[in-house]
Amino acid sequence: MKIDFKPYFERYEAVVAMADEVFERVQKEFPECVKCKIKCDDCCYALFDLTLIEAIYLNHQFNKIIKDKERERLIERSNRADRKIHKIKRKAYKEKAAGKNEADILTDLAGERIRCPLLNDKEMCDLYEHRPITCRLYGIPTSIGGVGYTCGKSGFVEGKQYPTVNLDLIQRKLYDITAEFVHRIKSRHGKMADMLVPVSMAMLTDYDADYLGIAAAKKDKEKRNVK
Repeated sequence: MKIDFKPYFERYEAVVAMADEVFERVQKEFPECVKCKIKCDDCCYALFDLTLIEAIYLNHQFNKIIKDKERERLIERSNRADRKIHKIKRKAYKEKAAGKNEADILTDLAGERIRCPLLNDKEMCDLYEHRPITCRLYGIPTSIGGVGYTCGKSGFVEGKQYPTVNLDLIQRKLYDITAEFVHRIKSRHGKMADMLVPVSMAMLTDYDADYLGIAAAKKDKEKRNVK
């Protein structure tokens, strides 16, 4: 089965355009507060995950744009980052199992610093034009689960009212696109739409039919027909 990602990529890019528009609007209204500039890499060390459609999109652009030795270097950087992220998440999982407050765990995770594998030696993003939505909104006020966040380098003052992007709503849009995609390809992995992965894993994964549960589902059907 050949997978047609185009309709879902187009819907994802529409959400990206919306995020860019919001960022530009806030930047224009509060230019003294938005400190984003070329080679500012504070957001490139933030720990966050991608929905499946974001991960596949980023992986697609990576395979299309990055070639040869640079590709090898980026894969190695992804491997290093992924090992560090795995240790951090494993520690958080153990803390949750031991009864630590989830809000405290999330606060600790927000303070972790992991260099993004897409950040090159020139302190620039190798896939800047295709960077995730979280990266695009990092420099302005956002909220997750009712808790507000701002870039530490920004000029936004705690306690003052600013336009704030509700990331939960954006995540819902991305989940809906992902869920429709998973339903459309008839994946045997029923919970695949709930999957969240870091940028490093998105770079390392081969999103082929086997991974997406299509080939396996087809084989199972063929076996049942034989019986």
